[in-house]
Amino acid sequence: MKELSLIEKYGWTDALRLAFEAHAQAGRIPGRIIIQQRQANLVATDVGRLSAKLSGRMRHEAREAGHPAAGDWVALSANAGEGTATIHAVLPRRTAFVRRAADSVQTLQVIAANIDVVFVVTSMNADLNPRRLERFLAAAWQSGARPVLVLTKADLCEQPEAQAAAIATLAGGCPVLIVSVRRGLGLGDLMDHVKPGETCVLIGSSGVGKSTLVNALLGEERMATQDIRAADARGRHTTSHRQLVLLPGGGLLLDTPGIREVGLVDADEGLSTVFDDIEQLAQNCRFRDCGHETEPGCAVRGALDAGLLDAGRWAHFQKLSRELAASGLTKDRLAQEVERRRLAALQKAYQSTKKDLRDSVS
Repeated sequence: MKELSLIEKYGWTDALRLAFEAHAQAGRIPGRIIIQQRQANLVATDVGRLSAKLSGRMRHEAREAGHPAAGDWVALSANAGEGTATIHAVLPRRTAFVRRAADSVQTLQVIAANIDVVFVVTSMNADLNPRRLERFLAAAWQSGARPVLVLTKADLCEQPEAQAAAIATLAGGCPVLIVSVRRGLGLGDLMDHVKPGETCVLIGSSGVGKSTLVNALLGEERMATQDIRAADARGRHTTSHRQLVLLPGGGLLLDTPGIREVGLVDADEGLSTVFDDIEQLAQNCRFRDCGHETEPGCAVRGALDAGLLDAGRWAHFQKLSRELAASGLTKDRLAQEVERRRLAALQKAYQSTKKDLRDSVS
């Protein structure tokens, strides 16, 4: 069997080669971002792993569109002798796990690009939060990748199967796996979801066991880990950057820093999938435009009154729906502002050209 080149190991395919043709004609080489950092990214190419910075044009465009993310395929000019490169373009993404940045309602953040599987990871201890899981799962379904819910630290739970069954009702039909690295439980099932050449990403809060999971899958202590705090059963943050690593079975795994919150954006389909039970109930309301408040024949209110729909789940669905609506309005305002600035720049250039013509005539 022919040995794979470095970028083929990182998922390079014939389809990507076809999409890259225009860049190849311009003298660029392909690479994949395997470590995303603020100052420079580490990129895997067929001339080695290079430290790559954005070109001036890319830096300007990144102010509007965001920076390249871990997992992105990029077009580079390389200086292999010095181990450096310049990023000139990003290939269109197949899939992306996106959230609204924690410090802004306007800024979008791509956590992982070109992924096939999203492992939503949470630990089976006191830090397990159903409302947070619903939010993570909605974003995972929206990413375009296959979501898998991973319940770690099963050895800390007295009845892991019963707890997993309860949590599965929130998962929108995606697989739910019980894992204990300490007991060697569930690791094989986990890797059955990642085929050779596919990329998976681990998403979850700090301390849920992602780095421990990475070490177990790699068969080596590559990622630093810390024990959970006894005071509140929460783990502590150990991964400091997004990193794509090769797995022994031929797949790839993207480890990310812990995410305490995921601000949803453009996640209508993901929200509908996670809350399909509520969507189905709403279809049985007497009125199509039912507000689910005091209207007669409201199936949602009936389910709440009968105890068939958890009030906390309903309240969280309403909260996330309002958040998505607000983010849509914000995006519209942002698009209008970008267009205003574009037109202003064109007007300024026009005025400058007119002045130059007058000066040349006089």
